[in-house]
Amino acid sequence: MVSSVARARAQLLAGSRGRVLNTILVILIAAALVLVATKAVAAGPAYFIQILVYGMADGSIYALIALGYTMVYGIVELINFAHGDVFTLGGFVSLWLIPIFGLDEATSSGGGIILPLLAILVISMLVCGIVNVTIERVAYRPLRHAPRLAPLITAVGMSFVLEGLMFLWRGPFNLHYPNVLPQDSIALGPAGGATIAYKDIAVIVIALTLMFSLSLFVERSKLGKAMRATAQDRDAAGLMGIDINRTIAATFFIGALLAGAGGMIYGLYFTSITFDLGFSAGLYAFTAAVRPTGIMGMRVPEK
Repeated sequence: MVSSVARARAQLLAGSRGRVLNTILVILIAAALVLVATKAVAAGPAYFIQILVYGMADGSIYALIALGYTMVYGIVELINFAHGDVFTLGGFVSLWLIPIFGLDEATSSGGGIILPLLAILVISMLVCGIVNVTIERVAYRPLRHAPRLAPLITAVGMSFVLEGLMFLWRGPFNLHYPNVLPQDSIALGPAGGATIAYKDIAVIVIALTLMFSLSLFVERSKLGKAMRATAQDRDAAGLMGIDINRTIAATFFIGALLAGAGGMIYGLYFTSITFDLGFSAGLYAFTAAVRPTGIMGMRVPEK
Protein backbone atom coordinates (compact mmCIF):
# COMPACT_ATOMS: atom_id res chain seq x y z
CA MET A 1 0.00 0.00 0.00
CA VAL A 2 2.80 2.36 0.94
CA SER A 3 4.70 1.55 -2.24
CA SER A 4 1.59 2.20 -4.35
CA VAL A 5 1.12 5.59 -2.74
CA ALA A 6 4.80 6.42 -3.21
CA ARG A 7 4.64 5.33 -6.85
CA ALA A 8 1.53 7.44 -7.47
CA ARG A 9 3.17 10.42 -5.77
CA ALA A 10 6.29 10.00 -7.90
CA GLN A 11 4.21 9.79 -11.09
CA LEU A 12 2.30 12.92 -10.10
CA LEU A 13 5.55 14.76 -9.42
CA ALA A 14 7.01 13.63 -12.74
CA GLY A 15 3.87 14.77 -14.54
CA SER A 16 4.06 18.18 -12.86
CA ARG A 17 7.70 18.57 -13.86
CA GLY A 18 6.85 17.60 -17.42
CA ARG A 19 4.10 20.20 -17.61
CA VAL A 20 6.43 22.88 -16.23
CA LEU A 21 9.13 22.00 -18.78
CA ASN A 22 6.57 22.02 -21.60
CA THR A 23 5.34 25.43 -20.48
CA ILE A 24 8.89 26.81 -20.39
CA LEU A 25 9.55 25.37 -23.86
CA VAL A 26 6.39 26.98 -25.27
CA ILE A 27 7.37 30.33 -23.74
CA LEU A 28 10.86 30.14 -25.24
CA ILE A 29 9.50 29.24 -28.68
CA ALA A 30 6.95 32.06 -28.48
CA ALA A 31 9.67 34.53 -27.46
CA ALA A 32 11.86 33.40 -30.37
CA LEU A 33 8.98 33.78 -32.81
CA VAL A 34 8.19 37.27 -31.51
CA LEU A 35 11.85 38.26 -31.83
CA VAL A 36 12.03 36.95 -35.40
CA ALA A 37 8.75 38.63 -36.32
CA THR A 38 9.92 41.95 -34.86
CA LYS A 39 13.18 41.77 -36.77
CA ALA A 40 11.37 40.78 -39.97
CA VAL A 41 8.98 43.73 -39.69
CA ALA A 42 11.85 46.14 -39.02
CA ALA A 43 14.13 44.83 -41.79
CA GLY A 44 11.45 43.91 -44.28
CA PRO A 45 10.22 40.55 -45.60
CA ALA A 46 13.42 39.98 -47.59
CA TYR A 47 15.36 39.60 -44.35
CA PHE A 48 13.02 36.89 -43.09
CA ILE A 49 13.10 35.02 -46.41
CA GLN A 50 16.89 35.14 -46.51
CA ILE A 51 17.19 33.80 -42.95
CA LEU A 52 14.66 31.09 -43.83
CA VAL A 53 16.80 29.98 -46.78
CA TYR A 54 19.90 29.77 -44.61
CA GLY A 55 17.98 27.93 -41.93
CA MET A 56 16.64 25.35 -44.38
CA ALA A 57 20.11 24.66 -45.74
CA ASP A 58 21.69 24.37 -42.27
CA GLY A 59 18.77 22.35 -40.96
CA SER A 60 19.04 19.90 -43.84
CA ILE A 61 22.63 19.11 -42.85
CA TYR A 62 21.84 18.70 -39.15
CA ALA A 63 18.78 16.59 -40.02
CA LEU A 64 21.02 14.03 -41.72
CA ILE A 65 23.03 13.70 -38.50
CA ALA A 66 19.94 13.61 -36.30
CA LEU A 67 18.43 10.74 -38.27
CA GLY A 68 21.35 8.50 -37.38
CA TYR A 69 21.07 9.44 -33.72
CA THR A 70 17.37 8.69 -33.49
CA MET A 71 17.54 5.46 -35.51
CA VAL A 72 20.16 3.98 -33.19
CA TYR A 73 18.43 5.25 -30.07
CA GLY A 74 15.06 3.97 -31.23
CA ILE A 75 16.37 0.43 -31.62
CA VAL A 76 19.09 -0.11 -28.98
CA GLU A 77 18.41 2.91 -26.71
CA LEU A 78 22.03 3.98 -27.05
CA ILE A 79 23.14 7.59 -27.48
CA ASN A 80 25.92 7.05 -30.00
CA PHE A 81 28.16 10.00 -29.18
CA ALA A 82 30.60 8.84 -31.86
CA HIS A 83 27.99 9.58 -34.53
CA GLY A 84 29.00 13.24 -34.80
CA ASP A 85 32.59 12.19 -35.44
CA VAL A 86 31.43 9.77 -38.14
CA PHE A 87 29.86 12.84 -39.73
CA THR A 88 33.23 14.61 -39.57
CA LEU A 89 34.92 11.52 -41.01
CA GLY A 90 32.66 11.81 -44.05
CA GLY A 91 33.96 15.33 -44.62
CA PHE A 92 37.59 14.24 -44.19
CA VAL A 93 37.26 11.29 -46.57
CA SER A 94 35.55 13.39 -49.24
CA LEU A 95 38.19 16.11 -48.83
CA TRP A 96 40.88 13.49 -49.46
CA LEU A 97 39.03 12.14 -52.51
CA ILE A 98 38.33 15.46 -54.24
CA PRO A 99 41.84 15.95 -55.72
CA ILE A 100 42.02 12.24 -56.58
CA PHE A 101 38.97 12.69 -58.81
CA GLY A 102 40.56 15.75 -60.42
CA LEU A 103 38.32 18.42 -58.93
CA ASP A 104 39.74 21.86 -58.21
CA GLU A 105 37.89 25.03 -57.26
CA ALA A 106 39.93 27.08 -59.72
CA THR A 107 39.17 24.96 -62.79
CA SER A 108 36.20 22.67 -62.02
CA SER A 109 32.79 24.00 -62.96
CA GLY A 110 29.66 23.18 -64.88
CA GLY A 111 27.99 19.84 -65.30
CA GLY A 112 31.30 18.00 -65.41
CA ILE A 113 31.55 18.07 -61.63
CA ILE A 114 28.30 16.18 -61.04
CA LEU A 115 29.50 12.62 -61.65
CA PRO A 116 32.78 13.02 -59.70
CA LEU A 117 30.91 14.56 -56.77
CA LEU A 118 28.36 11.74 -56.80
CA ALA A 119 31.15 9.16 -56.83
CA ILE A 120 32.91 10.91 -53.93
CA LEU A 121 29.61 11.09 -52.05
CA VAL A 122 28.94 7.36 -52.45
CA ILE A 123 32.48 6.37 -51.44
CA SER A 124 32.44 8.66 -48.39
CA MET A 125 29.08 7.25 -47.30
CA LEU A 126 30.29 3.66 -47.67
CA VAL A 127 33.49 4.33 -45.72
CA CYS A 128 31.50 5.89 -42.88
CA GLY A 129 29.04 2.99 -42.95
CA ILE A 130 31.82 0.41 -42.67
CA VAL A 131 33.49 2.34 -39.83
CA ASN A 132 30.22 2.65 -37.90
CA VAL A 133 29.39 -1.05 -38.31
CA THR A 134 32.88 -1.90 -37.08
CA ILE A 135 32.37 0.31 -34.03
CA GLU A 136 29.06 -1.40 -33.30
CA ARG A 137 30.57 -4.87 -33.63
CA VAL A 138 33.71 -4.19 -31.60
CA ALA A 139 32.60 -1.68 -28.97
CA TYR A 140 28.82 -1.78 -28.54
CA ARG A 141 27.66 -5.34 -29.19
CA PRO A 142 29.65 -6.93 -26.33
CA LEU A 143 28.02 -4.43 -23.94
CA ARG A 144 24.46 -4.80 -25.23
CA HIS A 145 23.24 -6.45 -22.00
CA ALA A 146 25.51 -4.48 -19.68
CA PRO A 147 24.27 -1.64 -17.46
CA ARG A 148 23.45 1.42 -19.54
CA LEU A 149 26.34 3.45 -18.20
CA ALA A 150 28.90 1.07 -19.75
CA PRO A 151 27.89 1.54 -23.43
CA LEU A 152 27.39 5.25 -22.80
CA ILE A 153 30.97 5.65 -21.59
CA THR A 154 32.14 3.45 -24.46
CA ALA A 155 30.36 5.73 -26.95
CA VAL A 156 32.16 8.74 -25.50
CA GLY A 157 35.45 6.83 -25.74
CA MET A 158 34.84 5.93 -29.39
CA SER A 159 34.16 9.59 -30.09
CA PHE A 160 37.56 10.50 -28.63
CA VAL A 161 39.21 7.72 -30.64
CA LEU A 162 37.79 8.98 -33.94
CA GLU A 163 38.68 12.58 -33.10
CA GLY A 164 42.22 11.52 -32.21
CA LEU A 165 42.66 9.59 -35.45
CA MET A 166 41.46 12.53 -37.52
CA PHE A 167 43.73 14.83 -35.51
CA LEU A 168 46.71 12.62 -36.35
CA TRP A 169 45.61 12.37 -39.99
CA ARG A 170 45.15 16.05 -40.85
CA GLY A 171 46.22 18.00 -37.78
CA PRO A 172 44.41 20.53 -35.56
CA PHE A 173 43.85 23.11 -38.29
CA ASN A 174 40.76 24.44 -39.98
CA LEU A 175 41.08 22.77 -43.37
CA HIS A 176 39.92 24.57 -46.48
CA TYR A 177 37.35 22.55 -48.41
CA PRO A 178 37.39 23.20 -52.19
CA ASN A 179 34.53 25.47 -53.18
CA VAL A 180 33.49 23.65 -56.34
CA LEU A 181 29.76 24.32 -56.23
CA PRO A 182 28.38 27.14 -58.40
CA GLN A 183 28.36 30.54 -56.69
CA ASP A 184 25.46 32.01 -58.66
CA SER A 185 22.14 32.67 -56.98
CA ILE A 186 18.49 33.21 -57.86
CA ALA A 187 16.61 36.32 -56.75
CA LEU A 188 13.52 35.59 -54.66
CA GLY A 189 12.16 39.10 -54.82
CA PRO A 190 12.74 42.57 -56.23
CA ALA A 191 16.17 44.13 -56.55
CA GLY A 192 17.95 44.11 -53.22
CA GLY A 193 15.74 41.33 -51.90
CA ALA A 194 16.46 37.81 -50.77
CA THR A 195 18.34 35.29 -52.88
CA ILE A 196 18.88 31.56 -52.83
CA ALA A 197 22.24 30.27 -54.04
CA TYR A 198 22.61 27.20 -56.18
CA LYS A 199 24.58 25.54 -53.41
CA ASP A 200 21.64 26.12 -51.02
CA ILE A 201 19.39 24.38 -53.52
CA ALA A 202 21.90 21.53 -53.92
CA VAL A 203 22.16 20.98 -50.16
CA ILE A 204 18.39 20.98 -49.64
CA VAL A 205 17.70 18.73 -52.63
CA ILE A 206 20.35 16.16 -51.66
CA ALA A 207 19.17 16.06 -48.05
CA LEU A 208 15.51 15.72 -49.04
CA THR A 209 16.37 12.96 -51.52
CA LEU A 210 18.28 10.98 -48.89
CA MET A 211 15.56 11.42 -46.27
CA PHE A 212 12.81 10.45 -48.71
CA SER A 213 14.81 7.38 -49.74
CA LEU A 214 15.23 6.43 -46.09
CA SER A 215 11.50 6.84 -45.51
CA LEU A 216 10.68 4.54 -48.42
CA PHE A 217 13.27 2.01 -47.25
CA VAL A 218 11.94 1.88 -43.69
CA GLU A 219 8.32 1.72 -44.79
CA ARG A 220 8.53 -0.65 -47.76
CA SER A 221 11.58 -2.93 -47.45
CA LYS A 222 11.76 -6.16 -45.48
CA LEU A 223 14.78 -4.92 -43.53
CA GLY A 224 13.00 -1.65 -42.76
CA LYS A 225 10.06 -3.58 -41.31
CA ALA A 226 12.52 -5.65 -39.27
CA MET A 227 14.04 -2.43 -37.93
CA ARG A 228 10.64 -1.13 -36.86
CA ALA A 229 9.75 -4.46 -35.25
CA THR A 230 13.05 -4.53 -33.36
CA ALA A 231 12.47 -0.98 -32.12
CA GLN A 232 9.02 -1.90 -30.78
CA ASP A 233 9.95 -5.20 -29.08
CA ARG A 234 13.38 -6.72 -29.56
CA ASP A 235 12.59 -10.02 -27.83
CA ALA A 236 9.37 -10.58 -29.77
CA ALA A 237 11.12 -9.68 -33.02
CA GLY A 238 13.79 -12.29 -32.29
CA LEU A 239 11.14 -14.93 -31.58
CA MET A 240 9.55 -14.14 -34.97
CA GLY A 241 12.80 -15.01 -36.75
CA ILE A 242 14.34 -11.55 -37.16
CA ASP A 243 18.12 -11.52 -36.95
CA ILE A 244 18.59 -8.87 -34.24
CA ASN A 245 22.35 -8.49 -34.69
CA ARG A 246 21.98 -8.05 -38.45
CA THR A 247 19.17 -5.53 -38.01
CA ILE A 248 21.09 -3.43 -35.48
CA ALA A 249 24.22 -3.51 -37.64
CA ALA A 250 22.12 -2.36 -40.62
CA THR A 251 20.77 0.49 -38.52
CA PHE A 252 24.27 1.66 -37.67
CA PHE A 253 25.27 1.33 -41.33
CA ILE A 254 22.34 3.35 -42.65
CA GLY A 255 22.75 6.03 -40.00
CA ALA A 256 26.42 6.36 -40.92
CA LEU A 257 25.56 6.64 -44.62
CA LEU A 258 23.47 9.71 -43.85
CA ALA A 259 26.14 11.14 -41.54
CA GLY A 260 28.83 10.64 -44.18
CA ALA A 261 26.70 12.42 -46.76
CA GLY A 262 26.12 15.22 -44.27
CA GLY A 263 29.87 15.59 -43.69
CA MET A 264 30.58 16.05 -47.37
CA ILE A 265 27.65 18.43 -47.82
CA TYR A 266 28.85 20.47 -44.85
CA GLY A 267 32.30 20.80 -46.38
CA LEU A 268 30.92 21.85 -49.75
CA TYR A 269 28.56 24.35 -48.17
CA PHE A 270 30.82 25.99 -45.57
CA THR A 271 34.17 25.29 -47.36
CA SER A 272 35.85 24.56 -44.04
CA ILE A 273 36.21 21.53 -41.79
CA THR A 274 38.16 20.59 -38.66
CA PHE A 275 38.83 17.38 -36.73
CA ASP A 276 36.54 18.26 -33.76
CA LEU A 277 33.60 19.45 -35.85
CA GLY A 278 31.59 16.41 -34.75
CA PHE A 279 31.26 17.70 -31.20
CA SER A 280 29.42 20.91 -32.05
CA ALA A 281 27.51 19.52 -35.03
CA GLY A 282 26.53 16.41 -33.09
CA LEU A 283 25.33 18.55 -30.19
CA TYR A 284 23.07 20.59 -32.45
CA ALA A 285 21.67 17.46 -34.08
CA PHE A 286 21.26 15.69 -30.74
CA THR A 287 18.68 18.23 -29.60
CA ALA A 288 16.42 17.15 -32.47
CA ALA A 289 17.22 13.44 -32.39
CA VAL A 290 16.36 11.77 -29.10
CA ARG A 291 12.63 12.00 -28.54
CA PRO A 292 9.97 9.75 -26.96
CA THR A 293 9.11 8.58 -30.45
CA GLY A 294 11.69 7.43 -32.93
CA ILE A 295 11.76 7.86 -36.68
CA MET A 296 9.07 6.68 -39.06
CA GLY A 297 7.29 4.37 -36.68
CA MET A 298 10.31 3.32 -34.61
CA ARG A 299 8.90 3.87 -31.16
CA VAL A 300 11.27 4.04 -28.21
CA PRO A 301 10.23 1.36 -25.70
CA GLU A 302 8.84 2.80 -22.52
CA LYS A 303 10.25 1.52 -19.26
